[in-house]
Amino acid sequence: MKMLAINPISVKKRMIEFLFDYLFILAYLVLLFIISMLIYIIFFNGVPEFTEIQSQWLVFLTSILPITLLFTFLDYAKNGSLGKTKAGLELVYQKKTVLASLIRNIIKFLPWQLGHMGTIHGFYSNFDGLSISLSISATLLAVSLLAMTLFRKDKRHLGDLLAHTQVQLKEE
Repeated sequence: MKMLAINPISVKKRMIEFLFDYLFILAYLVLLFIISMLIYIIFFNGVPEFTEIQSQWLVFLTSILPITLLFTFLDYAKNGSLGKTKAGLELVYQKKTVLASLIRNIIKFLPWQLGHMGTIHGFYSNFDGLSISLSISATLLAVSLLAMTLFRKDKRHLGDLLAHTQVQLKEE
């Protein structure tokens, strides 16, 4: 499909997309919390202590990786996430591949991963320079991706540029 130089998607449609995707992720995280607490209480008699590296891996393997893979699947198989569907949007590709979907979603969720890394490291280091740098990097990248999505004429963020994708209004 063709990439649009001027993409007519409204800010309202993008905010609807972001809201539904956020609520979907939030529901997953609440469910993950409930299941984790049940496992900790039943099998460990409470929440065990973790090292920093164990905490980093636990967060990555239970939240970042599954969400990234799920959104990759939805983008590839369904041309978009739940939020895109609800907002009447779809993801289009110059060349549709799983790798393009994966690249796009790795970039999209990288601020989340950096934020987790900074916060977790901060808990173990009294929020030293590294944790603060990671947190600032996460925030700057998230704001940059959002600004690109909202203010570029083609509405593409860094992940879209690298993956050669674009979110467009769904064709009826």
